[in-house]
Amino acid sequence: MATIELTDGNFERAIKDNDIVLVDFWATWCGPCRQFAPIFEQSAKKNPDIVHGKLDTEAAERTAAAAGITAIPTLMAFREGVLVFNQAGALPATALAEVVDTVRKLDMDEVRKDLAAQDERPA
Repeated sequence: MATIELTDGNFERAIKDNDIVLVDFWATWCGPCRQFAPIFEQSAKKNPDIVHGKLDTEAAERTAAAAGITAIPTLMAFREGVLVFNQAGALPATALAEVVDTVRKLDMDEVRKDLAAQDERPA
């Protein structure tokens, strides 16, 4: 599967409607983003069951701001609508493959339990 373009209009729906979504936050002027793009594309081809979305931070400023993007490229991974990975910087292919493998293997019941416990802690 090729990557899909994510926008302010379809970002939330893509996250909610798919089991695993990887999001590459990028911009056309960003050199590291251009270097990471073919690695991300290869991952999309190798993992057709995972949605690989690209969000242009210049075109989708509202979503980029809501996601707290302060550096690009930033890779986020969502599983069952839950943010499970967030890292700025271009990843090499091996590291991206490790992220995919780790996200696939997550026990989402445990993740939700851990998130609930964090929410209960005093600030």
